[in-house]
Amino acid sequence: MGNKDKHYDAGNLRVLKGLEPVRARPGMYIGSTDTNGVHHLVWEIIDNAVDEANEGYGKNIYITIHLDGSISILDEGRGVPCDMNEKEHMTGFDMVYCTLHAGGKFDESNYKSAGGLHGVGSAVVNALSSWLEVHSYREGLDHYVKYEKGGSKKGKLEVLGPTNKRGTLVHFLPDKEIFDDITFDYNKIANHIDDSACLTKGVTFHLKDERTDRNQSFYYKEGLVEFFKKHTEGKVGIGELIKIEGEYQGIITEFVGQFFKDDYSEKIISFTNGVRTIDGGHHVTGLKKALTNCFNNYAVNHKLIKGNKTLEGEDIREGFCGILSCRVPEKLLEFEGQTKSKLGTKAAATAVDNVIESKLSYYLEEHANDADQIIKKTLDAMAVRQKSKEVRDQERKKKGTGKDASMLSSKLAPCSSKQYLENELFIVEGDSAGGSAKKCRDREHQAILPLRGKPKNVTDSQADEILDNKELYTLISTIGAGYDDDFNIKNIHYGKIIIMTDADDDGSHIQSLLISFFFTHMRKLIEAGHIYIACPPLYRVFKKDKEKYCWSDEELDEARKEFSSGYTISRYKGLGEMDAAQLGKTTMNKSTRTLIKLVIEDVDECKDKVDLFMGKDPERRKEWIANNIDFSHKEDYFEEVKRSEKAN
Repeated sequence: MGNKDKHYDAGNLRVLKGLEPVRARPGMYIGSTDTNGVHHLVWEIIDNAVDEANEGYGKNIYITIHLDGSISILDEGRGVPCDMNEKEHMTGFDMVYCTLHAGGKFDESNYKSAGGLHGVGSAVVNALSSWLEVHSYREGLDHYVKYEKGGSKKGKLEVLGPTNKRGTLVHFLPDKEIFDDITFDYNKIANHIDDSACLTKGVTFHLKDERTDRNQSFYYKEGLVEFFKKHTEGKVGIGELIKIEGEYQGIITEFVGQFFKDDYSEKIISFTNGVRTIDGGHHVTGLKKALTNCFNNYAVNHKLIKGNKTLEGEDIREGFCGILSCRVPEKLLEFEGQTKSKLGTKAAATAVDNVIESKLSYYLEEHANDADQIIKKTLDAMAVRQKSKEVRDQERKKKGTGKDASMLSSKLAPCSSKQYLENELFIVEGDSAGGSAKKCRDREHQAILPLRGKPKNVTDSQADEILDNKELYTLISTIGAGYDDDFNIKNIHYGKIIIMTDADDDGSHIQSLLISFFFTHMRKLIEAGHIYIACPPLYRVFKKDKEKYCWSDEELDEARKEFSSGYTISRYKGLGEMDAAQLGKTTMNKSTRTLIKLVIEDVDECKDKVDLFMGKDPERRKEWIANNIDFSHKEDYFEEVKRSEKAN
């Protein structure tokens, strides 16, 4: 029972003013306070710069990561207004950077369509920064102001002098009191800029990192078409690229797409007003509806399907890749959540469906041979899906019978607890490591599943091939949640599924195969935070009774300095090289181990990487390795071992 006498009246109520609500609940505005949240601040300012470019102001956008960890974004737009707003009695700077729901993008005479919202984005960036300074190069003058402590401390608006520049420079440092880590990731920013550049034809994005002297420029002359070709490099298409543009009720739709042979995945990348909508939305719903209707109508009209049979959307989209961009007027624009990851404008579904369906229907009639091939591929996908369903139904009936139970009992060392979410499944490589793991595990909560062969590479496999692989079949049965359409996360038997492999080529390969499988067929396990990678040590440095385990070359260097001389280094390339006590202490004990949780930040980027590293195109893989891997580093472990042995 609560205390009935506790005083509570209007005096206990609090009004959060200015930017205080943002600092009090940052997750409501940027999604999270992890690295994604830090980078979301950058996206907001870049979106504003892109909006200016899309209105025809400027051909360059400059993004610079500075030595002190801050970042600046410079555009060639009109410059933020800095004069006094007579109605609000505030300068344009203070309205944009210190006031929520204020700005120039609510008036369509200023912006036809906008991705960044001055009313939230810029003010939120200021609220969550240690400091933020703005230069507005406008009317031949450099107008400057600096805000500190989340915008609570305002500097004086200054005119620094005449200038030939035009545009806005925003320079800020995220607040350490708000974020877990304020380090900017060059590659993450580069990927985002790449997206922005493809949607802003004719505008060059310049990215510079003063920390590493790394710099890069992004420019797309052909826009979406060029971007699409980059994302589908190495794939064999059916027919030619489909390009559609149109407008319906004020919403502009631009689409490029193609169907691919020997590809069984679906990939749709969507944008709204230049913003990547990673969770889709109503515009994607409209695209899917148009594809389903067009191909069903074509198949019926050309008598390619019989009776009341219809083609399912997921079968049609097997092997399909499409990039969809919508321009939605401000009065209709609605995102679900402040992070703008999903379009909530219902009218977009109707608009995209209308534009795509009318033009795609004509395209299919004009390219009948291509359409026939796509329909045939769809019918094959339907047959495979039906066969896979029948196999899964049989497996369900068989589950728990003697055959199924005996297969699992010969491999799995189960745990005793029935508190499934507290239990852990260790997937280990081979019987040797499995034996050590079984000896040192917590028998109540840790189960061990040794793999006695490599799992199948499922990247280019059809669904019915998965259960033919004994390792994958056993894994699916052990986890208990099914896979693909039959996956139900409520049925999982373990709260943590931990991949524990050797630190050699085979171990890395098995790890990659398993990650690829989980991503492709049991993705919700990753999204719900159930998949982990174990981190066994790479080295053990010991001297008499003293020892230290090292997980990196940097830690090894520290251990060398600590031991000084007379020590010995053991390099672990296999889990079997550790005894049970060492494996338990370093890798399995909950209080001393380190685990890496698998997370998906960008589904489309992950699909690209899985296809690149696990797909059928070795030349594309070689090219990536040549451009991204430095082979000049030579491991000095063996020389160090010789020295340590001499010292003994």
